[in-house]
Amino acid sequence: MAQYPEDLKRVIDLLLEHNEWRRKLSVNLIAAENVMSPLAELVYLNDMMGRYAEGTVGRRYYRGTKYVDLLEGALSKEFAEILGAKYVDVRPISGTIANLAAFHGLAPEGGVIASLPTRAGGHISHNPVGGPKALKFKVVELPWDLEAFNVDVDKARRIIEENRPNIVVLGASLYLFPHPVKEIAEVAHSVGSYLLHDSAHVFGLIVGGKFPNPLKEGADVTTSSTHKTFPGPQGGLIASSLEGEMNESISKGVFPVFTSNYHMHRYASTYVTLIEMKHFGAQYAEQIVRNAKALAEALHANGFEVVAEHLGFTRTHQVALDVSKLGGGERVSELLERANIIVNKNMLPWDKSAVKPSGIRLGVQEATRWGMREDDMVEIAGFFKELLLDGREPEDVRKKVVEFRSRFLEIHYGYAADKELALRLLGGLGIKL
Repeated sequence: MAQYPEDLKRVIDLLLEHNEWRRKLSVNLIAAENVMSPLAELVYLNDMMGRYAEGTVGRRYYRGTKYVDLLEGALSKEFAEILGAKYVDVRPISGTIANLAAFHGLAPEGGVIASLPTRAGGHISHNPVGGPKALKFKVVELPWDLEAFNVDVDKARRIIEENRPNIVVLGASLYLFPHPVKEIAEVAHSVGSYLLHDSAHVFGLIVGGKFPNPLKEGADVTTSSTHKTFPGPQGGLIASSLEGEMNESISKGVFPVFTSNYHMHRYASTYVTLIEMKHFGAQYAEQIVRNAKALAEALHANGFEVVAEHLGFTRTHQVALDVSKLGGGERVSELLERANIIVNKNMLPWDKSAVKPSGIRLGVQEATRWGMREDDMVEIAGFFKELLLDGREPEDVRKKVVEFRSRFLEIHYGYAADKELALRLLGGLGIKL
């Protein structure tokens, strides 16, 4: 290694330790994360990371953007064709920015939105403590049917008709079953409301054909991030079934309101991931759903309180556990991390505190990306049992997790990057290896 200063060496060492722990030693079950393919990761390193392209394709405020226009335009068109959208904007740098831009474009300042509270799975960007507060929106809560573990359509109808919100928001962070988009869209449209579906968590399942496409179910707009079940780089997306003027309004929400730099180096990686999903997405999405179901069933068989047993546990990548009898989500997630299993604490519909919730949320999309299948989910459930029910020490379970993880070091459902291509791309940046 070159003779770097000690403080710089420490930065590099920390990064290498993180990579080793995350990619070789631990099982990641965070439902909001994923890993890119080797090819997508390679093209993520490019000159666009230091550039600006304020404006839109063909209407930039900076020169030097002809290649950005080609890539951004092609990427937007490809997404539009896959989703059946009339307008797609790939400039938002996150799912939250996509939500804010869409909200800004669809409703006036001081408008009203109806959305699920966080305890029922609603994302923070749909709720009063998040973006709606900045936009001075009034937020009306959509009702939750605990038995159906879904939006209560009849009560929601009354709330929408009484409050006549500008926007009704479906989609969630804790998202086990498809929301009733078609039914809620009919009510929303009857009072002049737009229906927005936040697809961030299930976007890869939509592209892979294992989850209903909200635009085809009646949603006016869908927003998403590009790094959860869709295994691309961190970024955001807006897709619309609306016509010209409203799409222009949403576009202005992206720029100049909420962004001026779109982190364009991610475009190439997003495009690579989209092509990978065209070829492998159906197989990948199918295995994700199978794995989530297998994990839920194995955890239930081991004695855990898996949410929504009477509904078959899940139809997405997610599994929810009520661990209130085991000390709550904070304690359980900390114990699991000590055993190299990474999860997040999560509110369940009956919780009052986001800081000390009764649940944990699991997602299998990254585990699936590493090649794990149904039998491997059973093995993971066994680690949960040993640690949380049998009382084994985290350090003892961690040894088994590390050995288990050593069998899954190759990313599936994507493309590799050969050495010749790597040298060409890095050489284009003036980097010599």
